Formats: sequence, C-alpha cells, structure tokens
Amino acid sequence: MQKTFIGPRLRRLRAERGETQAQMARALGVSASYVNLLENNQRSVSVPVLLRLMEVTGVDWREIAEDDSATHLADLRAALADPLFGGQRPDLSELRAALVHAPGLVGAFLKLHHSYHAATEQLLTLGAEGAAPASAEGVVHDLFRSRRNHFRELEEAAGAFWPAPVPPDEVYGALKTRLRGLGVRVRLVPVAEMPNSLRQLDEAAGEVRLSEALDHPNRVFQLVHVAGLLELRGLIDRLVARSGITEARDQARCRVELANYFAAAVLMPYDAYLAEARGSKYDFDHLATRFGVSFEQACHRATTLQREGAQGVPFFFLRIDRAGNVTKRFNATEFQLAEYGGACPRLELHMAFRIPGRIVPQFVEMPDASQYFVVARTVDRPSFGRQAQDHRLAVAMGCAIRHAGEIGYAEAFRLTGAETTGIGINCRVCPRPNCDQRAHQAALLPHSLDERRRGATRFES
Repeated sequence: MQKTFIGPRLRRLRAERGETQAQMARALGVSASYVNLLENNQRSVSVPVLLRLMEVTGVDWREIAEDDSATHLADLRAALADPLFGGQRPDLSELRAALVHAPGLVGAFLKLHHSYHAATEQLLTLGAEGAAPASAEGVVHDLFRSRRNHFRELEEAAGAFWPAPVPPDEVYGALKTRLRGLGVRVRLVPVAEMPNSLRQLDEAAGEVRLSEALDHPNRVFQLVHVAGLLELRGLIDRLVARSGITEARDQARCRVELANYFAAAVLMPYDAYLAEARGSKYDFDHLATRFGVSFEQACHRATTLQREGAQGVPFFFLRIDRAGNVTKRFNATEFQLAEYGGACPRLELHMAFRIPGRIVPQFVEMPDASQYFVVARTVDRPSFGRQAQDHRLAVAMGCAIRHAGEIGYAEAFRLTGAETTGIGINCRVCPRPNCDQRAHQAALLPHSLDERRRGATRFES
C-alpha cells in the first residue's frame, strides 16, 4: 500500500490553529514526538490518526492527504532549468528536502520566479505603456497546473451524470430532454440570427440557442457544458472559491474551463477513455470517433487522465493560430509552454498548416536537455460564411520521451538515441545561441554583437 506523508500540510494546519506540537498531540491522542515525526515526513500517517485529525480540525481528509509533491517538484525543476541560474542548480535530493522541510520557501520562490517571467514578458510586449495584469488564461492555466490538470470532484459528478447508459447516437436527444427538465429548451438557429456567437444561454427566457455553424460533436459538447453550468453551479462556485482567484474576469474564465472539463468527462468517461486510449496507443482520431467528439476534444481529455492509481501518459496540449499565437494550453508535464507571444518556430506544429489533417511527429529537446515526443495536426473551426472560411488552428500533444513507447505515432521511429530538434519556449526567453529561426533578441543572457561578423541571424554575431 502507498504510504501517505502529510508533513507540510500538518505543519501549516497547526500554525493556522495557533497550536504547539504538544497541544496538537493531546488533541489527536498521540505523543508530541510523533507529531514532530509526521511534520518532518519521517513517519507516514495512519488511517486512525488521519480520521481523528479530520474530526478535530473539521478539514476534509482529502485536503490533508492529497499528494501534490510531484507537481511542486516538477515546477521547481522547471524553474531551476531557467538559464538565469546557469550551472548552479541543486540536485534532486536537495529539491526533495526543500519540499519537505521548507514548503513555504519553495512556494515563495516559485511565485517570485513566475512573477519575474510575467514582468519580463509584460515589459517586452508593452514597452513603456506600463504593466498589465496576468491574462485570465494564464491564471486559469496555473490553477489547472497546480491540480495536475485533474479535478476529482468534477470526475465524480460526470460519472453520476447519466442514471443509465445512453447510446452514443441518442446523446443529443437525451441532453435536450434533460435540459427541458431544468426549464431550458434547445433551439438551433441560423448563422444570421447569431452572426458572431456559437452558443447563447438565456436563463430568463429558459432557452439555449445553438448556431447552425456548429457540427454535431460540438453541439453535443455545448449542451453538456450548459448542463454543467446549471446543475453544478454550487460545485463550480466552490472550486473557484477554493482556487483563490479573486478577479471577476478570471473567475468567469475559470467557470468556463471547469464546465468544459465536466463536459469532456461526461462524454469521455474516465475509465472507458483510459482503457481505449491505452488499447489504441493514444490514436486520437480513433478516440474521437469512438466517443463521438472532435479531435481537439479527444486530445484535451487525454491531458486530464491523472487520477492517482489510474494515470495515463502525462501530456501537454498546445494550440496555435496561423500567426503562431498560443490560443490554448494545458499541461500535465514539466514542459514549459509559452503564455505570451508565439510558440517556438522550430516546432513542427507550424508545419501542420502546410499538410492539413495529417499527423506531424517530432522529437524535441528543451534548453535544459529534457526531451519530448510531440505530434501535431490541424483542426477546423466553425465557419460562418464564405468570408470566414478556412479557420484552421493547429494543436500539439507532447509527452516526455520516456513515454514515447506507449504512443502509436512513435512506432515508426527508433526511440533510443532519436534525433531531436532543439527548441525553446519562445524567442524572447530562449537562450539558444545562433538559432537560425530567432525572431527577437533574447531577453535573458543576451550576447553582445560583434559588428565585424554576421551570425545566423541579425541578433547574433
């Protein structure tokens, strides 16, 4: 059985209650030395003590026992891979010790490093106009990242959504019936009636309007999304409240993404989807067909398969437009995704636009020498008319190279010693010298120019 260590959480809980170790020990019916061992992760917590702790403090045992050390360790390693630190990086044992003995310091360091990068990007993009707040997408991405892109409460709600199994070809009708029971009718409307919208929920009128521009899988997805907003309002509000997000704009974006998560979990049930993903070796076209969803939805769902004890391959998901702007990102890996500006031009993700609908595989290496296997493909967006045709985007799914053997798209390649392409987050923060695709001078560790020599680009000599 897996041992459960609760040291940092127990220490923080005790501090919040203003108790000494001896006082907490008396409340729990254990010795002060045992509390000390628990706080220093030198003993795993037993079930009776965990239940007693829940009874005494009123805190849900899941909040105490849920282990997020792997996520924090990944974030810490990613931050210390920044070229800013050069070769002076702690080893893995030092990082683990810091997480156990100084979790508050680690949290403050990660917050400082994130703020440093955000400030750098804002200065680069805004110049002298002043700093702007972090984007709503960035705030929500950080929340999902902190939860390892997995929400147990939403998974449980999705599992209980259908009282009995519904055949795939009857889902749309069943959803309309369910919404009718909530006092909301569904109406499919011409594009001319909603020229710039795909879906509108009017609770006062008891109606949800879907645009004819939506294909069938996306009509179904939108209806489950609406059902989630209506039926899980309390749960979603609690998740937003627990997230610590305070800005109304960020909270609204968070609600949308949580409802999207719920919709994906309903349409692609966790256990069934994980089994099919493993069986097909993550063939996303097959998964989209099997569950009646879009290719993008099938990809996105794969990033959420991080339930303890039943984990899928950890993926990152990245979506860009033709100009290279990052329009969506989710991450269950240590891969660092661009938030501002464009994705690295050396990613074959951009090549996908030249061969629409085809899978483009690639092995890549980040500046910290971590390696990933990435597959990219275009996806089509709804078209409102002849003036708005060919709204393609490109999506990429990537995993650490050690998982490539579980991915069918990698079967044609030699995995040991595979040739990799050196990439970065984006040009402004990438330290790679003499990159022939560089579009901006590197903000970190800039190299002085030698006017007597012309390098691969005008930024290098």
